Amino acid sequence: MVARTDEITRADGSTYRRAGAGPVLLLVHGYLGGAAQWQREFDQLSGHFDVIAPDLPGFGDAAGAPCIDRIEGFALHLAGLVDELKIDRFCLLGHSMGGMIAQEFASRFSDRVDKLILYGTGPLGLMPDRFETLEMSRRRLAEDGVARTIRRIGSTWFRHGDAAQGFQVVAELGAKASQSAAQAGLDAMSHWDGRAALSSLAMPSLVVWGDGDQSYRWSQVEALWRGLPNSQLAVIPGTAHAAHLEKPGLFQAILLDFLGA
Repeated sequence: MVARTDEITRADGSTYRRAGAGPVLLLVHGYLGGAAQWQREFDQLSGHFDVIAPDLPGFGDAAGAPCIDRIEGFALHLAGLVDELKIDRFCLLGHSMGGMIAQEFASRFSDRVDKLILYGTGPLGLMPDRFETLEMSRRRLAEDGVARTIRRIGSTWFRHGDAAQGFQVVAELGAKASQSAAQAGLDAMSHWDGRAALSSLAMPSLVVWGDGDQSYRWSQVEALWRGLPNSQLAVIPGTAHAAHLEKPGLFQAILLDFLGA
């Protein structure tokens, strides 16, 4: 069944998508991502949850919104959204840079997060052993622009590169981002370190990782899993950084099992 997904534009120009009913599940995309990347999750999970996915300012359909250059700022933006929607408690999933935002939000507003899912992410924004340094990404972005950058970087997110079935979704969505937001996102990650806060995130947590992820290697994932006091680990074989597009059925089954739906 295809869910009816509503897209709402907020006063600040940012947007979010919403579908379903039940407990709230908030999905936060990563660098050069957007709410549209979660359409399969809307289709499959909205029968169990009130699924909400924002476009972070400067990305996706919110490309015209003022950009944010710190993870802390993104977390406060997220807090503003749930306040506006009068949502007190919810389950929170963050992917990649969105996982950093989710960690930051959970450390600041732990009483609002029932369960935390950290997918394809780690506790250190500089991402040790990433396929290239953030500084290299910054230089290439300035030289190549956003559209070429997402095709180059996005190809590393799949086991089969730009031939993967989900690659065009990533490439088209990522190309919507503004140049300033793309640069600001790299700056935000490079300045963030969430390691000291991990031990305070006591809510039930799930760490999800594709075993071929070239952005977040095992050292980052292990630090996250072992650093969280109440965590589980799910490794999705044969996938990379975009496991939700490579093996959506398995990805969704893991989420439903953890969330108890």
